Amino acid sequence: MSRTTRRLAVATAAAATAVLLSAVPAAAHVEVEADGAQALAQDVELTFTAESESATAGITQLRVILPKGIAPSDVTYEDGPEGWKFATTDDGYTVKGPAVKVGGDAEHSVVVRQLPDAKELVFKTLQTYSDGKVDRWIELGESDDGHGHGHGNEAPVLELKAAAPGATTVSPTPSTSPTPTPTAAETGVSPTPQAADTEQDEDSGLSTGAWIGIAAAALLVAGAVFLVVRRRGGAQQ
Repeated sequence: MSRTTRRLAVATAAAATAVLLSAVPAAAHVEVEADGAQALAQDVELTFTAESESATAGITQLRVILPKGIAPSDVTYEDGPEGWKFATTDDGYTVKGPAVKVGGDAEHSVVVRQLPDAKELVFKTLQTYSDGKVDRWIELGESDDGHGHGHGNEAPVLELKAAAPGATTVSPTPSTSPTPTPTAAETGVSPTPQAADTEQDEDSGLSTGAWIGIAAAALLVAGAVFLVVRRRGGAQQ
């Protein structure tokens, strides 16, 4: 075989290999990212991008299982595909709606009240298509084959920076201050006579029962005085 023939064969093989490689679709997956991804950071927006691996159906739902330290009530929906709705579940949340275009990615974002004190967060995700197929992005990369390599179904992971000095964990449930009762001046509605009497009693520092007792005692004293005066008048006659 001549040198020219060998070169032509090599070039042909390389071109064929390039065509074959370009024809293989990129591995789909779900990614999560956030600005300010730091342990104990508050009000952090997380953006999830679910890539499609179907050539015939569009993505219709994403179910995200939250990692330890983030409760469903700590998550609020920010944005997503047009027409999609957000709902919490026992272990996370779902976003779903009309199918995105075939081959299109589904991106949505949520805000987390506070990230836990951890080095990384794993968000296992189930991705559903309009034909009923489900991609399960739930595997942990370090446990798939013992060498740190997954098999294509790895769950999205968010790496966290160390907590800022002095950062603390906020209460699980935000404290709610009691709603103050509006005054008549604020509402423009006068209180009922009973309410007005109650307010006056409270302002004077005595309860309604105390005032009733005082009134009864006064009546008894007045009655006794009246009887005494009447008896003296009868005796003088």
